[in-house]
Amino acid sequence: MESYALKSNNNSNDFMTVLKTLDDGFVVRIVRDRDGYEEVVTDFISKDLFDSCIRTGYIKKIEHNNISVATA
Repeated sequence: MESYALKSNNNSNDFMTVLKTLDDGFVVRIVRDRDGYEEVVTDFISKDLFDSCIRTGYIKKIEHNNISVATA
């Protein structure tokens, strides 16, 4: 599984993990720090949107040894 740091305004440690690759996109788990409370969401992101987020720097690939990945 690949993980990506999410750009944020409040310097939180939000990240996204790709759970499954599909023909038209990805199933991802997004973990956001909300004032000490972790909000975990599983969602779909299209390949076009994913590629755009990489190009613009909104998401950046991170190494697995730097985070703990939430699993359900």
